[in-house]
Amino acid sequence: MKVATPVVSIYLMADADLVELAEAAVRGGAGLLEIGIPFSDPLADGPTVQRAGQRALRNGMTTPRALALLAELRARVPVPLVPMTYASPVMAYGERRFCADAAAAGVDGLIVPDVPADEAGALADGCAEHGLDLVPLLAPTSTDERIEIACSRAGGFVYLVSVAGTTGARERASDRVAGLISRVRPRTPLPLLVGFGISTAAHVRAMLDAGADGVVIGSRAIEVAEQGGAPALEAFVAEVASALPVSN
Repeated sequence: MKVATPVVSIYLMADADLVELAEAAVRGGAGLLEIGIPFSDPLADGPTVQRAGQRALRNGMTTPRALALLAELRARVPVPLVPMTYASPVMAYGERRFCADAAAAGVDGLIVPDVPADEAGALADGCAEHGLDLVPLLAPTSTDERIEIACSRAGGFVYLVSVAGTTGARERASDRVAGLISRVRPRTPLPLLVGFGISTAAHVRAMLDAGADGVVIGSRAIEVAEQGGAPALEAFVAEVASALPVSN
């Protein structure tokens, strides 16, 4: 996938209102969309994303229905689409079958945070077979060896986790990002996007100043959509995207 940088990526949960919210996010300036496929035991998700996932499951969301929503969304927005889910639902579906059906839905890549790059096996093979980029996650606690392995097998972009812990909006941006970027940048030509705890335009500017190519905003985007629907989400994304430098 080609990620136009600098970029604001918005994370949304696959649910009945996904298409409406995703279109609003793109109108607001989102250059990439990460779509959560809900799972009952999401280890990396904080309270807001967990709540959204549980709500989606109660509404009857399943992996096949999420893929159908992604296909509908692909016909409506031009930006890269990257589903994010966990190993259990992908394995239950079948790794290669999941990759085939995700590609048929028109997605560009895949994030599975509980599958290390060197243990991806059939999932990595399925992504390669169907032209999907497998996006790794790296954190400030990642060793140089893990960074090297992840970068050597990464596709699309590298997702940098700004803090140790789960997702969730925070008042202050992490001060550990610059150090992580300095360790990852020499090992990959791919864009480096920072997520976990990003929730304001000031956070976006801080991450770009630290050397990131973009940010991922999830929990705060979900909270805004819960409170005000698509119009509020569009306005929020426009606000945070205003922190991106204007391209010539």
